Amino acid sequence: MPAQPHKPKLSRRETEMMDIIYQSGRATAAEVRDKMQQPPSYSAVRATLRILEDKGHLRHEQDGPRYVYLPTVSRASARKSAVRHLIDTFFDGSAQRAVAALLDADEAQLSREELDRLSAMIEQAKREER
Repeated sequence: MPAQPHKPKLSRRETEMMDIIYQSGRATAAEVRDKMQQPPSYSAVRATLRILEDKGHLRHEQDGPRYVYLPTVSRASARKSAVRHLIDTFFDGSAQRAVAALLDADEAQLSREELDRLSAMIEQAKREER
């Protein structure tokens, strides 16, 4: 699988905006602002959306006088990239250490069904020699 091009890290506000756009699939600056927890000014939202475009996370389409923003990569692809970064940063590149930390976390409280699904995923990965 080809490596994803590296995109600059996102600030907290940029991440919130990307989450909103991923949830909607597409959104205008006004729609993004309406869904933010503590929205900045409308012009600040537009400026941040332009920055996200410059960073390669978004693109826009013209819809009359408005810009409609869309993510440039799927949420699944962005998730994979974020998980890889997390594993590389905090677990020295070891997926095993990351999984062990998740299983050891008091907050995890995984149900029997979740553990069974994880076991099935591990068995599938073994069969596929991943």
